[in-house]
Amino acid sequence: MEKVKLFFKEAYDELLNKVTWPTWPELQQSAMIVLVAAIVISFLVVGMDLVSKYSIQEGIYKLIR
Repeated sequence: MEKVKLFFKEAYDELLNKVTWPTWPELQQSAMIVLVAAIVISFLVVGMDLVSKYSIQEGIYKLIR
């Protein structure tokens, strides 16, 4: 039981005294970078989906018919 208490005490101490938390402007900048990256990746996935759909419908299905 003492090991569990020691673990939580050390974890709490580390979070308060050893972790470097970002400033508000740094946090906003990081959030914007993540947002832009997510939007770009989603457009890439939509584009790949449309290309796959078109190539299957217009290529493979027309060959089978």
